Amino acid sequence: MFNELIVSYSPFEKRIALLEDNRLVELFAEKKEHQILVGNIYVGIVKNVLPGMGAAFVDIGLSRTAFLHFTDIDSMTLNKTKKKIFAKRRSSDIGKILSIGQEIVVQVKKEPLLKKGARVTGKLSIPGKFLVFMPGEKKVAISRKISSASERTRIKKILKKVKDKDVGIIVRTDTESINEEDFKREYIGIERTWKLINKQAKHAKPPACIYDENDLSFSLVRDIFNSSIDRMVVDDKKMKTKVVSKLKDIAPELINRIELYQEDSPIFNAYGIEKEIGNIFKSRVSLPSGGNITIQQTEALVAIDVNTGSFTGKDNYEKTITKTNLEAAIEAALQIRLRDLSGIMVIDFIDMKNEKDREAVYAALKNALKRDRAKHKVYPFSPLGLIEISRKRTRPSLLLSYSEQCPHCHGTGRLLSRDSIAVQISRWLKRANYFIKKDALTIKVHKNVKKFIDENPHFFDDIQNSIKFVTDSGLDFDKFKVFSSRTNKEFINE
Repeated sequence: MFNELIVSYSPFEKRIALLEDNRLVELFAEKKEHQILVGNIYVGIVKNVLPGMGAAFVDIGLSRTAFLHFTDIDSMTLNKTKKKIFAKRRSSDIGKILSIGQEIVVQVKKEPLLKKGARVTGKLSIPGKFLVFMPGEKKVAISRKISSASERTRIKKILKKVKDKDVGIIVRTDTESINEEDFKREYIGIERTWKLINKQAKHAKPPACIYDENDLSFSLVRDIFNSSIDRMVVDDKKMKTKVVSKLKDIAPELINRIELYQEDSPIFNAYGIEKEIGNIFKSRVSLPSGGNITIQQTEALVAIDVNTGSFTGKDNYEKTITKTNLEAAIEAALQIRLRDLSGIMVIDFIDMKNEKDREAVYAALKNALKRDRAKHKVYPFSPLGLIEISRKRTRPSLLLSYSEQCPHCHGTGRLLSRDSIAVQISRWLKRANYFIKKDALTIKVHKNVKKFIDENPHFFDDIQNSIKFVTDSGLDFDKFKVFSSRTNKEFINE
């Protein structure tokens, strides 16, 4: 499989596309007005403490206060008295540990989403390419994907020489086979960053951001560009220079895989990515054999429904269903990565009678999600024939990043039918008979509603008033306004 990173850089938006054999599988977008906050460290001010919730709300300078749960407080920053209270692990004691107006250093662990503020933690960590630096901790954790016992032993020996006893370390997957010198170089670099954060925490006036880890060149080198990527193409010379300078210290062998794109046409158009991005927002995705999956996102969960569509198959019905479900499993896994879906997901596959077929579909889904870097878990078929997936959210999905709620349907995806609105107006006129008396009326409606009423005037046969319907481009589809034609007095407010 040939893996490519295509990087498009502009002052207003930065985008990274991951292609596997020329197919878009992941897209990272950062807009100037919607910058990623996860990992950023702030000096904040406690605004409210709620013992009943075992949580506090912290002002970190965003439009909404951030949520800090009792379990996310760093006990290492507490005095002896508060440490004793914290050790009892009673979340209702949070008021004895934090107080309104108190300054506190926190790190964003979940982005603000819809009406929810960011979720923050007092347990700080600084990720590098190979290591995650955790001040105040002592444990060493090695990625489960490094399965070799000898390699894990080798890494532990190196870390004993390199790290301070009061620093915890998580060893990332990319660490496998790197030498002691690379460990030292990265550890020293992250340690310098930690000292700078400490210094800024003492002098910054809260609320203030004292560490922004989401610089695109840093994220690229740390999280995405590794030995599994065969080529990276960047359309900005300065961005290429920044990435190369960072790689010199930690992975110089990757530098020759970077190319500068210098053609006239936009880089995403040249690689066919722009067209694929347009498909991300469609709820229905076609499958190779003619079936389809439908994806619906809500605040609570994501529902994925599988349909045979136009695929009828050449053999028996069971084979048709199984083939559709296998294709759906692979496509659903890709769409989960591509759309960065998260939380609880439910896939409603077409019912299969054969247990072996169900096992094959379950295995296909798990296997297709192996390439997903986000933490996730796939559960077997439930008695109702559903597969559930939990996936960790670290940033808003692309749907939320690239779209906004419809002002007419307010996110439901449905509008009142035009006949329902006509009935609604008729009922209102009857209820308001005392105010409107026998006045001639002008009723302002949406243009589509007026067209329906013009074609179906019988809806108002039992209304005695003379009525004139006019369009108002400023009105929502399901809203209307009633005026006296003689005095122009509006009746709705009355």
